[in-house]
Amino acid sequence: MNESQPSLDDLALFLDLAAAGSLAETARRRSMPLPTLSRRMTKLEQMTGRALFLRGRAGYALSGDGRALAAELHDLPELRQRVSAWMQTDHGPVAVRITAGFWTAHHLAMRLAPDRAGRWLPAFVASNAPLDLAGREADIGIRNRPPTSARLARQRLRRIDYVVYASDPAVTGYVALPAGPGLAASQRWLHDTCGDRIVTTATDPRLCLDLALAGFGQVVLPTFAGDATAGLTRMSPPIAPLSHDEWLVSHHASRHDPPIRAALNAIADALCPD
Repeated sequence: MNESQPSLDDLALFLDLAAAGSLAETARRRSMPLPTLSRRMTKLEQMTGRALFLRGRAGYALSGDGRALAAELHDLPELRQRVSAWMQTDHGPVAVRITAGFWTAHHLAMRLAPDRAGRWLPAFVASNAPLDLAGREADIGIRNRPPTSARLARQRLRRIDYVVYASDPAVTGYVALPAGPGLAASQRWLHDTCGDRIVTTATDPRLCLDLALAGFGQVVLPTFAGDATAGLTRMSPPIAPLSHDEWLVSHHASRHDPPIRAALNAIADALCPD
């Protein structure tokens, strides 16, 4: 049997011919040149490796294999109608999968405006998962370094600085995420350099912020998050080892798809309004 697969169009032609029993009648109904129809049915037999018709003066009768194939394809017309209806239906905005760090995702969710053209909706995915943008596990990534894969497009967005914040200058000690694998760079830095001064932990970055607001300790935050939080005061200059550029990353092959292009533009506008 040929390794290539018959097309749905050729299988539909086969069913039409099986029902009509006549090459000429099928060609007339399909407005198709008779030689073209004959050639496509011969090719279908070659691809399946089966003799599907008994050709004779009376027309095209189905062979045993032809009858078996027709039985397998009994629901093909209904399937084609469903597919055609699906293609003509407006399915609404496309969910564009976005992966970003916790605070960037939080910041972005507050700043994104709904797409008035109805082309896309944001679908945030786990920020701590090792998602492969080149492998299409997400559509858009916001990263702290440019990608190395040639399959990925990148756009520099802004410079990100981190600062120590507290609800009051008299507060000492730090609030942090628990030590362990998968920590963001700012949390690794905090454990490596100030681990002996961490007074309490929480399993969620937002809870760390809430504890800092309640006065349990200082917290390390990106300035776009800390400066926007009422009740926090900067307690340090930017922490040089944590400063980095922020990159908007997507797959080269999909970055011009209308929903993804609209999402890329909206994200860039939301994070870099100036």
